[in-house]
Amino acid sequence: MTSGPAGGGVTWRRHQRLALDALAADHARATATGAPSRSWVVLPPGSGKTWVGLGVAAQSLAAGEASRVVVLAPNTAIQAQWVRAAAAFGLEAGSDRELTAAVNVLTYQSVAVFARSGQDGDGSDDGSGEDDEGGDLPDELPEEVDDEPEDPADALLARLHPNGAALVERMAQGGPLLLVLDECHHLLDLWGELLVALLSRVPRARVLGLTATPRETLSGPQAALVEELFGAVGFAASVPAVVREGDLAPFAEAAWFTRPTSAELDWLAESAQRFAELGVLLEDPDFGTRPFLEWLSEQYVTPHDTSGRPVPWSTIALAEPERADALLRLAHSGRLPVPDGARLTEEHRADPSLDDRMLLLDDWMRRCVLLSDDPRDAEVVEVVRRTLPAVGRVWTRHGVRRGRSVVDRVLARSEAKADACVEILAGTAADLGERTRALVLCDHESATATLPMTLQGVVDARAGSAWAILERLCGDPATADLAPVLVTGRSVAGAEGTMRALAAHVAERDPALGATLRLEAVPDAPLARLVGTSGAWRSRRWVGHVTDFFEIGRSRVLVGTKGLLGEGWDARRVTGVVDLTSSTTSQSVVQVRGRSLRTDPSWPEKVAVNWTVTCLAPEHPQGDADWARLVRKHTGFFGVDDAGDVVDGVAHLDPLLSPFRPPALDDVAGLNARAVVRAGDLEGVRRRWRVGEAYADVAGAAVRVRLRGERATAVVPAGEDGSPLAPVLAPRRAPEPSADALARIDHLGPRRTVVGGASGAGLGAFVGAVVALPLLLVGSAAPALVALVLAVLVGAGAGGWVALQRHRAEVTRTRLAREAHVAATVAIATAVPEPHLVAAAVADALHAVGDSPVGADGLEVARDDDGTYRCRLHGVDEPTAATFATALEEALGPLERPRYVVQRRTLSAASARALCASGAPGAPGAPDTDEHAAARDEALAGRLPADGEVWHPVPTVLGNRADRARAYARAWAHWLDGDPQPRWRGSPEGAGVLAAQHGSDPFDVATVIRRHWG
Repeated sequence: MTSGPAGGGVTWRRHQRLALDALAADHARATATGAPSRSWVVLPPGSGKTWVGLGVAAQSLAAGEASRVVVLAPNTAIQAQWVRAAAAFGLEAGSDRELTAAVNVLTYQSVAVFARSGQDGDGSDDGSGEDDEGGDLPDELPEEVDDEPEDPADALLARLHPNGAALVERMAQGGPLLLVLDECHHLLDLWGELLVALLSRVPRARVLGLTATPRETLSGPQAALVEELFGAVGFAASVPAVVREGDLAPFAEAAWFTRPTSAELDWLAESAQRFAELGVLLEDPDFGTRPFLEWLSEQYVTPHDTSGRPVPWSTIALAEPERADALLRLAHSGRLPVPDGARLTEEHRADPSLDDRMLLLDDWMRRCVLLSDDPRDAEVVEVVRRTLPAVGRVWTRHGVRRGRSVVDRVLARSEAKADACVEILAGTAADLGERTRALVLCDHESATATLPMTLQGVVDARAGSAWAILERLCGDPATADLAPVLVTGRSVAGAEGTMRALAAHVAERDPALGATLRLEAVPDAPLARLVGTSGAWRSRRWVGHVTDFFEIGRSRVLVGTKGLLGEGWDARRVTGVVDLTSSTTSQSVVQVRGRSLRTDPSWPEKVAVNWTVTCLAPEHPQGDADWARLVRKHTGFFGVDDAGDVVDGVAHLDPLLSPFRPPALDDVAGLNARAVVRAGDLEGVRRRWRVGEAYADVAGAAVRVRLRGERATAVVPAGEDGSPLAPVLAPRRAPEPSADALARIDHLGPRRTVVGGASGAGLGAFVGAVVALPLLLVGSAAPALVALVLAVLVGAGAGGWVALQRHRAEVTRTRLAREAHVAATVAIATAVPEPHLVAAAVADALHAVGDSPVGADGLEVARDDDGTYRCRLHGVDEPTAATFATALEEALGPLERPRYVVQRRTLSAASARALCASGAPGAPGAPDTDEHAAARDEALAGRLPADGEVWHPVPTVLGNRADRARAYARAWAHWLDGDPQPRWRGSPEGAGVLAAQHGSDPFDVATVIRRHWG
């Protein structure tokens, strides 16, 4: 507990303390050097950015470094939260544009309203910039006017509405200023120019930017603007780090896959037919003077330069990486040969996408067809021009360009998504009961665009809107009891009974406001809208009342738009989000999921589940558009997977998902079923997040290696906590025999056999003498002597028999010990080495050449019970982790055309059988040939026997120089018992190896690279 400067007691979370310390250090450095004090802080939604901003404000005001604080927020909901939080912090706060309070909270629109931009957000033209919808800033700058100042900043500010210009002037003349920009990612595109202009008027202002958007997800221009205005990020914390601290709720990400309705599918099939006809033509050897596939083969598969010399694939891949990737996917589909020197990775082992086809088609058209005067090529141009609109593309004089995609609209707003929403919410209610608090987010309150003529009668014009979802939820018995409420910047609506209850709730909390409310029937729907008879009923008032109604459980589902509820809206009891939006920006994705991550004081064990609904239509070439949207939404966003790894991208939704291809329709039912099970296993989700455990807030690439065939079916025992056991990291060697076996193998010989026989005979004679002695004492000498001799002979025979049996047992034990040891050695020699040994070799080699600060000692390996290895290098930065992952994927891959290769000795199955049979000399049926005896002796001496060899590629990063290749070969020899000398492909031996084993895949594994956290 620390005391706030204003006297209030504030309990700071760990990341808030770290952020405040970092900001104080930044400010001190700037003050000492006379530089502008500008800081950029990245904290996830719900982690307390507002309190960090208020902490800096309180410190600045108390120290006299600022006479006033201006906070700019993106919408009125966030504006109201800042005012409430400042009051709770003990600071005077207001939203007056005159800046009369110590802390003045305004919206960005208060400044960003231009004199020629027309009406503002709420329909007025007073320049206030207050928008009830709480949407973003205008999406374009105003047109230029005559006689503008030459300075760009002056020119932009000259176009401000007088109210906005007056506000800027007050900020400039009001003394020392702290300017806090909340959710400042809103200013990173075109509107960054306005921020630059504003700061030119208040150059000495201390500026604090607060956002939840990680810097690594910014585009190039956005990152450049941040660098210009703020420099390095002052402090950043990731969502997983704050979850691990316990300051955000553990959560699971889930995807629900649905199919278009039957009417939508029929329309899509008709649309696809036109493009399919073009696809057939493109493979027709008579389509154009130089057919499509023939031309691609000349340009990319067997290319030559102007002098006739072959062009290496590496040159093409470096110069045109997107086209190279597209061509490799086309080759994978069997349309073209794989170019010499190319390597197919996970991203290439998929059918070419529509974008791939368009990229290659555009290349062929511009560089071949358009250069021809032949009438046949003119016909090709016309066919392409007529066909492309069917897939949302158009042909222009600049080539293939994107057009308005009707297909994408059908998938994004498919009516099937409303059915999916019902199923998801019904399942959530069954799992959580009264604790259910779900948020459904849509792009729009109602359909705003005219439905294209081609979709008349195919889809409802309102499909995908918040109103359509509300009507579906209220009309289905599975979700009607959840009392859904629609809340946007323009409307509050729901079933009539729910609206009456809400009106009574408002009247109880604010009698004056409640007295102005009435119900209004919604035309053509069994719904009612809550409206006001005065101007007091506005979004800035009703959002708080609806939120409270939702928090106490009178409504358990809110349906809204991302503009109002998708950012900044705070409700701590939200248990999950159903994302129906089409927005894929990192800012939007982080904000949408942030609505459910706040901890709930009334439910400390809260676990949130966020769903994304995705429509699949592989029948159409553009039918993966919604899938591509899902991939973009989850790229850069970390979630926990079933194995307990915190993973970036769609891999945390389901391990079978790959970002490079949509799931097969046959897999959809299984994917949805597993998602439902995962969503219901809240305790399992919490356990996998390991809240409270130590962590490193860093990300890095990891390789997942899935074994194929019989090796994949091996059952691996799990640990006590259910986690998979990590393999033992030890080099591939012959096993050490046990001490007993070693003694028997090394020391058993003829001398010990003779000694054993003599001892047995002596013992028999002694027994015979003991038996005959009484006869000597009581009888005559002769009979006694005979008896003694007989007794000694019998005793000696018995002793010999005992010795013989002991010798036979010793021989048997020795043979068994030798056979067991030889069999164990043979098993290692014949088995394909485990992938983690290759990972260790790669890690050690990278360390040896100076590319990594750690070697195999930094390797983390785990194996799942489905035969999947997970290999990751710890103690390195993200670029080094990515280098390791790429190198390991290459090392485990097939032999294509690497610069260097390394050898691994192998033992054939036939030799293995013969060697096992000859494990002990003289064993029944054992062919103890000289060859097998030598191999047996090698196995007994601790070396792996071999009768053949296979070759593997040296990864590119380690094969670019001979000394680096030798470092890898030495590490390879240590871990895999291979040859420590690499072979260059330009040498006679290396060329022979590639000619004989080109394309071989000795490891036979499937590899994928995933970005992990922690």
